[in-house]
Amino acid sequence: MLDVTLIRNHPDHVHDALRKRGLDVDIPAFLTLDTQLRETRTTVERLRAERRRISTEIAARRREGGAAEDDLHVADLQAQAKALAQRLAQAEVGLRRVEGVWREFLDGLPNLPDEDVVAGGKENNRVLRTVGDPPGFGFVPKDHVRIAEDLRLVDHRRGVALAGSGHWVYWGEGAALEWALLNHFLDTHRRAGYEFVLPPHLLTREAGYAAGQFPKFADEVFQVDDHFLLPTAETALASLHRGETLDERELPLKYVAYTPCYRKESGGYRTAERGTLRGHQFNKVELFQYTRPADSEAAQLELLARAEELVAGLGLHYRVTQLAAADTSPAQAKTYDVEVWLPSLGGYTEVSSVSNARAYQARRGGVRYRPQNGGKPAYVHTLNASGLATSRLLPAILEQHQRADGTVAVPEVLWRWGLPEVLGAAMR
Repeated sequence: MLDVTLIRNHPDHVHDALRKRGLDVDIPAFLTLDTQLRETRTTVERLRAERRRISTEIAARRREGGAAEDDLHVADLQAQAKALAQRLAQAEVGLRRVEGVWREFLDGLPNLPDEDVVAGGKENNRVLRTVGDPPGFGFVPKDHVRIAEDLRLVDHRRGVALAGSGHWVYWGEGAALEWALLNHFLDTHRRAGYEFVLPPHLLTREAGYAAGQFPKFADEVFQVDDHFLLPTAETALASLHRGETLDERELPLKYVAYTPCYRKESGGYRTAERGTLRGHQFNKVELFQYTRPADSEAAQLELLARAEELVAGLGLHYRVTQLAAADTSPAQAKTYDVEVWLPSLGGYTEVSSVSNARAYQARRGGVRYRPQNGGKPAYVHTLNASGLATSRLLPAILEQHQRADGTVAVPEVLWRWGLPEVLGAAMR
C-alpha cells in the first residue's frame, strides 16, 4: 500500500511514478475522495462526541433526581439523543461507503518504482551483466524435454494422467537431481545465516492482501474454501510478522523457506513453455528479509549476490537484468532477474527474481519496528528473492551440461547429495 501522506503532499510525483508503469491514475479524484473521507470522519466523530455528552448529562440528572422541570429536561435530552442517533446511523453508513471506495482505490495502486527503474515494459529491461559463455557443442544438442525423456528423469505423460496438463513426475535420477538442488540451496543459505522456515501451504486471504496479491490477483491462485494455496513462499513470509512491532535490534530478519508453489498458469506447446518451464506446481526455495529502510538497498544487492553465487556454482551461463517499471511486480519497487541460458530457446529464462518492496507490503501487513533511540515506530522494508526455483533450473542444467553420448554431467557441488557424476551413465 502506498503512503497516503505521500499522495496528499506530492500528487504529481506519485502520478508520474505510476506513469512509468503505463498507468494514468486519476490522483485528483482520489484526493477529492480523501477529503470527503476526512470530512465524513470528522462529522461522525462530532456526532459521537455529542451523543456521549447527552448520555452523560441524562445520567447525571437521573442520579440527582429533583423537580418536575428536571424530568422535562431529561425527556428533552432523550428526544435529542434519539434524533442524534438517527443522524449518526446515517453518517456511519455514509462513512462506511466512502471508506470502502477509498480503500478499493488505494488497494488497487501498485508500488512506486524506484527512481532508477526505467519506464515501459519488458522491452526496456536492461541487461546489467552477462556471466560466462554459452556452451559450444560439437554435436547436435537436444532440448531439455528430449533429454529428460531419454534418461527417464521427468515423466510428463504420467504427470498429465495423475493431475492434468501442467503437471509432471520427477523420476529416478531426475527426482534425485531435483532434491539435491533443494538440499544444496537450503544448506547454502542456512550456512549464510538465514533461518529455515517451513510455512503452511494453505493461507488466509489476509496473507494474500499483505503480500500485495489480493484483491487484484485473487483469481490467479487456487482457492480452497476461505483459504488459498500459496503461489510462492513469499506470500507466507510477508505475513510472518503481520501486525507486529519489531525491535530495531532484531533487524535484519533473514528467512529461507522451501515450498511447492501452486499457480493457475501453466505451460503450453510453445518452446518457451514446454517441459517443466511452466506448470501448476513447482518447487522453489525463497529468501526473505525484513530490514530497516536505510538498509534495504544493500540487502537487495546481497540477495542478488546469493542468487548469482548459486547459479555460477552450477557452472551455468547466465545474465542479470534490471526490470523496467511495467514488468516489475505490482508490489515491488525494483527487481533484478537472474536468467539462465537455454540453448533450445536461443535465449534466457528467469530462475530468480530479486525484489525490494520498500514499505509497500509492511504497510499492508502492519509490520513496524521500534527505533532504539525511542522514536516513533516506522514501517520495515521487505525484500524477497528466489533462491532458487528448480523447474527452470533443471532444464538449463540438462541442456548446458549435456554430452555427445546423451548423458548429462552433474555439477560438482551436487555430488555430496548422493548424485552420480553423470546422469544416464547406467543406461549406456
